[in-house]
Amino acid sequence: MAIEIATVSNNPPPTPPHGEPAEASRHERVRLSPLVLIVLLTVALGVTTLVSLATGAVSISPRTIFAAMLGYHPLTEVQRLILFHLRLPRVLTAGLVGAGLALAGLLFQGLFRNPIADPYVIGSQGGAILGACIGISFFSQWSVFGFSATTLLAFAGSAATMALVYSLARSAGKTNVVTLLLAGFAISNMFSNSSYFFELFDRRGDDNRVLAAWLHGVIGVPTWTELAISATLFAVAALAAVPLMRTLNTLVLGDEYAQQLGIRVESARVSIILIGSLLTAVAVSLGGMIMFAGLIVPHVARLLIGPDHVRLLPVTALAGAIFLMLADTLARTLFAPSEVPVGILMAFVGGPFFLYLLRKMKRSYTV
Repeated sequence: MAIEIATVSNNPPPTPPHGEPAEASRHERVRLSPLVLIVLLTVALGVTTLVSLATGAVSISPRTIFAAMLGYHPLTEVQRLILFHLRLPRVLTAGLVGAGLALAGLLFQGLFRNPIADPYVIGSQGGAILGACIGISFFSQWSVFGFSATTLLAFAGSAATMALVYSLARSAGKTNVVTLLLAGFAISNMFSNSSYFFELFDRRGDDNRVLAAWLHGVIGVPTWTELAISATLFAVAALAAVPLMRTLNTLVLGDEYAQQLGIRVESARVSIILIGSLLTAVAVSLGGMIMFAGLIVPHVARLLIGPDHVRLLPVTALAGAIFLMLADTLARTLFAPSEVPVGILMAFVGGPFFLYLLRKMKRSYTV
């Protein structure tokens, strides 16, 4: 265990050593060592993956899977089909979506200095819904490199909406954060409600059922090509986020102080928005609208190891992957053979936690 003691000072905040934010507190805080936590989460991710692969309508023991991985026990043809064509792509997708949402949430919470910011805070939700509606209604039979039109248009809609919101909030070479949030809220609501018109003109109801499942958040079974491309985009975004973590530590202290330290605030803000948008778009295109994952995980990680974003990045990514893997496993087994959309399950977990955050923050947070 590592113990951190923070004290209150009336002097200006000192330059954070090694990029760590100087955050004042009246109470002694006990937090886990980041290295220990990363090791524990890595082990937990492996165990979670094994358990998720073993759990389903057809039970395959973790021992059998582990033995097969080591070459000691060959799988039957049915077991091989279930594991490598159904469960493994879905489990990996759940981990990718969870890590993407968690990292996007971490970036936006740091950018807006608000622990209740989430990956959809600047409008990506509405754009993704509009794109998915167009794909489901008009291009349901199309696919490119294994990606369905719904997936591609949801990705494009999410990214395009955030670009639109950013352009509306930018004025005189600067971005107003309040305008960014308000524009995101307005555009997201307009685009989200556009789904009504697509539902209205669907005479047979087939498209409505697909759209409802997508809106509720369902982890599907992607092709290996689709999964590989999505994982590559995630890796590029995650690597690009690494050098920005120290910048986020400095931005927490305020824009003026960051500028005094030589940080190009506007450039950093643009980079954070671009990377967060890419992570969100990847997650949305694979899993639909899954709320709260990007809200809960970064906040819990911050409570465990403190506010240093350099340490939070690997912890948040690992915890997000584990969290959504477990949620998806529970969603497909809780009422088997029926499945509960993982987004619905997350709402029942994330809703109470969100209310807890609001309750905790109401006396200290003002706009």
